[in-house]
Amino acid sequence: MPAGTLYRGREGMWSWVAHRVTGVLIFFFLFVHVLDTALVRVSPEAYDKVVATYKTPIVALLEYGLVAAILFHALNGLRVIAVDFWIKGARYQKQMLWTVVAVWVVLMLGAIYPVLGHAARELFGS
Repeated sequence: MPAGTLYRGREGMWSWVAHRVTGVLIFFFLFVHVLDTALVRVSPEAYDKVVATYKTPIVALLEYGLVAAILFHALNGLRVIAVDFWIKGARYQKQMLWTVVAVWVVLMLGAIYPVLGHAARELFGS
């Protein structure tokens, strides 16, 4: 297969972009997470304030976005591994991408209540 064939077409380009963007978002989350966890050693009171902000509905939406980024990055990463190491991977990359998207949508629908349930109860009551 000629060079450049792997990401030919719109789907391949957008999956490439989405994989990089989700990777960067996950990196920044991990960076912030390490910083806020380290805060407990510097000032336990400040740490408690930061953790209290994490229980707000807005942060719950951001958390749902984090779950979305991690799931897509992981599933698409498995697809990239299949394309790289399966002899027929490049031939079926488009089908595998749409499978990744379908599995991602199903998992994200399943994550709505566990991730956003607390925020919904806080906003709308039990």
